Amino acid sequence: MTSKQQRAELQRKIWQIANSVRGSVDGWDFKQYVLGTLFYRFISENFINFIEAGDQSVQYAQLLDSVITDEIKADAIKTKGYFIYPSELFVNIVKDAHNNSDLNTDLAKIFSNIEASAIGYPSEADIKGLFADFDTTSNRLGNTVTDKNYRLCAVLKGVDELNFGEFEENHIDLFGDAYEFLISNYAANAGKSGGEFFTPQSVSKLIAKLAIHKQTTINKIYDPAAGSGSLLLQAKKQFDEHIIEEGFFGQELNHTTFNLARMNMFLHNINYDKFNIALGDTLRKPHFGDEKPFDAIVSNPPYSVKWIGSDDPTLINDDRFAPAGILAPKSKADFAFILHCLNYLSSKGRAAIVCFPGIFYRGGAEQKIRKYLIDSNYIETIISLAPNLFFGTSIAVNILVLSKHKTDMKTQFIDASGLFKKETNNNTLTSHGKNNHIDQIMELFDKKNNIEHLVKSVNYEKIVENDYNLSVSSYVEAKDTREIIDIKELNKQIKTTVKKIDKLRLDIDEIVTEIEG
Repeated sequence: MTSKQQRAELQRKIWQIANSVRGSVDGWDFKQYVLGTLFYRFISENFINFIEAGDQSVQYAQLLDSVITDEIKADAIKTKGYFIYPSELFVNIVKDAHNNSDLNTDLAKIFSNIEASAIGYPSEADIKGLFADFDTTSNRLGNTVTDKNYRLCAVLKGVDELNFGEFEENHIDLFGDAYEFLISNYAANAGKSGGEFFTPQSVSKLIAKLAIHKQTTINKIYDPAAGSGSLLLQAKKQFDEHIIEEGFFGQELNHTTFNLARMNMFLHNINYDKFNIALGDTLRKPHFGDEKPFDAIVSNPPYSVKWIGSDDPTLINDDRFAPAGILAPKSKADFAFILHCLNYLSSKGRAAIVCFPGIFYRGGAEQKIRKYLIDSNYIETIISLAPNLFFGTSIAVNILVLSKHKTDMKTQFIDASGLFKKETNNNTLTSHGKNNHIDQIMELFDKKNNIEHLVKSVNYEKIVENDYNLSVSSYVEAKDTREIIDIKELNKQIKTTVKKIDKLRLDIDEIVTEIEG
């Protein structure tokens, strides 16, 4: 089965599952049940593979729970981070789900047991609360236990029928594609979901490539607004695992998305000891201060979100914000995230950050922070992308690339707004074929050559002269696509037309004279 066929089959099946509970669970809430069930199936199959270790004589799913010793359990948790008894495996639960009158409570108990298995082990923080959003007793599934079980069974059976062989052998990102598909189909509800935001895979791929460009090894990669972890995971997909030596780090404010990010790590075979996703407010209570600096930082922070800013007088002395001498406006925290990233960035690394275009030309505190970044020579490149690349918004965003190892005082501006492919309701950046948009942008980024209407490296003095305006359009002139008019030829045509009109008038006058005569 090709990648295209797999994706089409996945989407068809997920929509079929969605239809089975339509009218009971809101689409955006329903995603938790689909993704949670996908996760449950994955960790079950992954755990079976670990226990059996390729020995076909061992059929873990068929064993009795009673034969599992405490030693076997402890060894498994130390390695995998969790434990699942044979009777609690997805394959055994789904088999009799339609006849199980206690299905909803059984699932709740299983999820609780999986989380509890990690208590007292190093993986405890990574496992705790993973199934918190999979509420099997919610009235959204139905008012009666029978209704709840009917819909839970439908989801279990639907996910069981996703027949793609082993998860790790898929040609596509099963979990990521499921998540993206659900978001795109429930775009109207996405804005109501507590600030959750998903970075499309094509944009994630570009950001990951920018952050790790020409680095043969990096210590670790970090996203201060991790969302569902899509940016971090693109780094894993794009580069050999040995390049990222110490793993994946992130912080997320929204509890639901925090759980999805941790699930996503497991689903991509990143073991608990190779990732650290924290829950909390990055700007007010940042984690990982002891872990910094990071050689690669990727981020798509929320656009122009409000934050405490100057209402907390201690923040001006925070080592993240103090060097700029001013805090980002309370109504727009964009530059607070940028300065946070800069503070966590190593001297050899890069940060690639999705930004709202307005921060690059507005005045006030934002202009003063731009001045600090330019005067300190931390901005390597600003890239303007095409509009409508993201779900739920048509904004044409920018990507800011920060670096602490620039060799000159020039700043590169790339106008990539014309590089996109129209697909259904959204645009996308292609990553293969003749018009490979991502490779085109990376080549422009790498070579730093000036190309009219496309890319320009601008001297420090020019930016100062322009009052630290960093809008791409201020330095890369858009190509004039209007039709070029030859004035001489136009005048010639006008004279010819006038002669024809004059002759026509004479002819009409003659005809009128004959009629009147």
